[in-house]
Amino acid sequence: MKPLLGFSRLIDTITEKIGKAVSWLILVAVLVSAGNAIIRKAFNMSSNAWLEAQWYLFGAAFMFAAAYTLSQNEHIRIDVVYGMFSRRVQHWIDLFGHVFFLMPFVVLMLYYLVPYVRMSYVSGELSSSAGGLVIWPAKAILLIGFVLLALQGVSEIIKKIAIMTGNMDDPTPYVPAHAPLDDVVSPEARS
Repeated sequence: MKPLLGFSRLIDTITEKIGKAVSWLILVAVLVSAGNAIIRKAFNMSSNAWLEAQWYLFGAAFMFAAAYTLSQNEHIRIDVVYGMFSRRVQHWIDLFGHVFFLMPFVVLMLYYLVPYVRMSYVSGELSSSAGGLVIWPAKAILLIGFVLLALQGVSEIIKKIAIMTGNMDDPTPYVPAHAPLDDVVSPEARS
C-alpha cells in the first residue's frame, strides 16, 4: 500500500500545483475581456480571436481545476442525504461513486477525446468565425483536463481504500457545509 500512497501523493502534489496556478487564468480572461471591450468601444475595433482567447482561458481554468476540486473534496454532492450517514458509509459512497461513476465517465471521455483532438490537430482546424483562433488547443484543453481528472480519480480511490483499511488517517473528515449558525459562532462572539 505504501507505493500506491506514494503515487497518490505525487498525483496530489501535481494536481495542487496545477490547480493553484490555473486560478490566475481567470484574471487573465477578465483582463482580455475588459481589454477587448475597451478597444471595441474606444476604437470601434473588435476581434473574434480575443473573444475566443477569453473562452480558451476560462475553459482551461475550469478543466484544469476540476482535478484540484476533486482532491479538495469540493465536488457537488447531496449533503442532506450524505450527511445522515456515518463517516465509514460516506467513504463507501465516495469509493462507489469514484469507481462506478467518475472513472467510467472519465475513461469514456478520454476514449472519445484522443481521436477528436488528434483529428483537429492533424487537419489544422480553424474557428468558423472570421479572424478566429486555431481550434485544436481548445480541444487539447479538454483532453488534458480529463487526463488530470482521471489521475486524481485514481489517487482518490487509493486514498479511500487506504483510509478504509486503516493504512491512512482521514485527511478530510466530513463536516457539513451548512452547519447551523449556533455550531459555527463561538459563545464569546455572540455576546
